[in-house]
Amino acid sequence: MSKRPIVRFGDPVLVSPTTPVTRFDRHTRALVDDLLDTVDEPGHAGVAAPQIGVGLRVFSYRVDGAIGYVINPEIAELSEEVQDDEEGCLSVPGLWFPTRRAMHATVRGVDLRNEPVTVSGSGLMARALQHETDHLDGTVYLDRLEAETRRRALREVRRSDWFLSADAPASPSPLSAPGTARLPGAFGGTG
Repeated sequence: MSKRPIVRFGDPVLVSPTTPVTRFDRHTRALVDDLLDTVDEPGHAGVAAPQIGVGLRVFSYRVDGAIGYVINPEIAELSEEVQDDEEGCLSVPGLWFPTRRAMHATVRGVDLRNEPVTVSGSGLMARALQHETDHLDGTVYLDRLEAETRRRALREVRRSDWFLSADAPASPSPLSAPGTARLPGAFGGTG
């Protein structure tokens, strides 16, 4: 078990769909433990396996005191009611943009015993469930922005000192350092 560095936008693992987990063994347990350790930091509302460089379909979450994980999650339900709050991402540090998400979401998957698990929530939890499931599908929240906002966001990404070129190595996120997170849960708020 250990806190893992966050992979930055520009790394191919973030835009590659993940592989479902088929073996529920000590390696899967170690991955879940690492995801839980990594999400258990101020400013982290969710961490998907690709964000720590692993192409498997698993994420962890920590929202409003609830901490957990889902293996092989799929969005089961989204409300018609929406929220347009600012959203950020640990893999895109320091940048937040208004992102439309369903106000309520339900995700279904399994736990480490391959038993069914359902996680539902509203507001920030719904945003986290959708955001992390997107990561597992190879989608970064920037892909969900309105066209003009997305162009502006990508310009800001390219100007960021953390931005990875195709051949640059991944480095730990500055949001991992204590006291450096701006938004609670990295998704919304004014931390």
